[in-house]
Amino acid sequence: MLVLASASPRRREVLSNAGLRFEVRPASIDERPEAGESAEACVIRLARAKAEAVVLNAGEVVLGADTVVRVDGMILGKPASSEDAARMLHLLSGRWHEVLTGVCVRSSSRSFVDTVTTRVHMLPIDQGEIDEYVRGGEPMDKAGAYAIQGIASRFIDRIEGCYFNVVGLPVARVFELYRRMAGELPG
Repeated sequence: MLVLASASPRRREVLSNAGLRFEVRPASIDERPEAGESAEACVIRLARAKAEAVVLNAGEVVLGADTVVRVDGMILGKPASSEDAARMLHLLSGRWHEVLTGVCVRSSSRSFVDTVTTRVHMLPIDQGEIDEYVRGGEPMDKAGAYAIQGIASRFIDRIEGCYFNVVGLPVARVFELYRRMAGELPG
């Protein structure tokens, strides 16, 4: 049985849509980057910490994941306030950025960890559009302050890489790691 160490409705939806059976046991950890930590190191550390925070029963495999946005070498996680969301959207407006997700698939005896990076281009967004989007509340629990699968889809004109990674879970890579862990296709 696969256990998702996340309360994210987006991750649940991605796994469900891919036909994977799973149970949800959210892990509560501090998701702030450490001083001087790279985006890759951050998402790997957090994915591993989430997977390790879940107590496993016999035959279970846990999935921990964490997603951040990187622009100009800066890590953008979830915005702390409406003002922070607007700041992030200004940084991303009219530019390319990267979305990185770390995944950790762990059993009681071993684990596999990986990162997936997707490049995303956001159209220029004016102040009125940013204000309206932030007022709607969608950016508040999303890395980089936007949801590609939601209203912000109108701002994204190109991606290079895995779309589902931008949603928050690179499901094909997760499936590969899970299959490797289980030694067979999940039921």
